[in-house]
Amino acid sequence: MKKMLFLSLLFVCFSCKENSTTKNDISLLETFRYIKDSKPIISVHRGGKSIAGYPENCLETLQYVNSKIPAIYEIDVAKTKDDVLVLMHDDNLERTTTGQGKLNSYTYSELSNLNLVDDFGAATVFRIPKFKDVLIWAKENGVVLTIDIKRSVNVKDVIDVIREVKAEPISIIITYDLKQAQRAYKLAPDLLLSVTARNEKELDWLIHSNIPAENMLAFTGTRQSNPGLYEKIHSYGIKCILGTLGNLDRQAKARGNHLYNDWVSKGIDVVATDRPFAVAEALKLKK
Repeated sequence: MKKMLFLSLLFVCFSCKENSTTKNDISLLETFRYIKDSKPIISVHRGGKSIAGYPENCLETLQYVNSKIPAIYEIDVAKTKDDVLVLMHDDNLERTTTGQGKLNSYTYSELSNLNLVDDFGAATVFRIPKFKDVLIWAKENGVVLTIDIKRSVNVKDVIDVIREVKAEPISIIITYDLKQAQRAYKLAPDLLLSVTARNEKELDWLIHSNIPAENMLAFTGTRQSNPGLYEKIHSYGIKCILGTLGNLDRQAKARGNHLYNDWVSKGIDVVATDRPFAVAEALKLKK
């Protein structure tokens, strides 16, 4: 009888542990599911741009912006000559570092001697960060990352590092077409995906794929779409991202930051921007 009771308790404990793990794995899917009248979200393009003294795709820039406003962060992942995953948008080093040539022509050890350069051309004391180190910081601080994987990088390699660090609860994989989304979903069905749905045709492709709607964030492009598209996306429980980076950010800077409120009122849930502080002020989002 005692043996049966022990086995029963062991089963209950194991089941609770298993359920807890499952809940943790899907928490990001739940957090980013569309709910009417929920607070808008700022997505900081390249981890922070156009900030004097703080370069893009830099861990210290993420830390700085995160200390000021609530946001999630889009980052770019590239690969060095010796297969180390790092944060870098460009193939070449000239624009964002004190180095020259192609990123993948250097080992990480060689690149670690370079300094990152801000958007105004000023060299900083900051170095090219490893993707793994950024994941660790984000996980420890509950900061969500949307991960743009460069063409030279295998999606599986990125997911492997996410698994190693156990950073699934803070990681979103960016995809640009249906094939990329299906490939990423097959490799990591527990992760949230940023998928491209700039029109109803692209949305229909996604909805009729094998990818559950709960795994999707819909990137609707860098131009305003018909509010009917946002309504349809919302009907599937999916949040909408508008890339204001570029032309729309320039419009808001010239005509007034109230435009961010206008876009949110039309159905935008996530504002992907190069002007995170202006967006936070306009939308009254505070830490």
